[in-house]
Amino acid sequence: MPRKAKGQRPTFFTDPQVEKVLAMTMALAGEVSVLRERLDTVERLAEAKGLFSRQDIEAYRPSARVAEERERWRKEYIARILRVVHEELEAIERGETAASYDAVVRAVSSS
Repeated sequence: MPRKAKGQRPTFFTDPQVEKVLAMTMALAGEVSVLRERLDTVERLAEAKGLFSRQDIEAYRPSARVAEERERWRKEYIARILRVVHEELEAIERGETAASYDAVVRAVSSS
């Protein structure tokens, strides 16, 4: 059974949109922290088993093909993260009233 905190979530800003962005940022920071710990584990296990060392990782220089693949992935990743912002900016450019954050999140979640 998933655990959830009871009661109201503490707020730090008067604008609820800023609160939502803060919540998303903190969730992302938590995910990055977990990924960092797991990567550290993989590096330590690989070094202990003699597969490669941390120095090998530091010295690694990707080929042009690998660099292109990474850059393409990074651009797509950032575009996914910023999709809500881009959609809102496009709506503003078209002269439409920007959709509420909740409406955009529902639209993104349903696609």
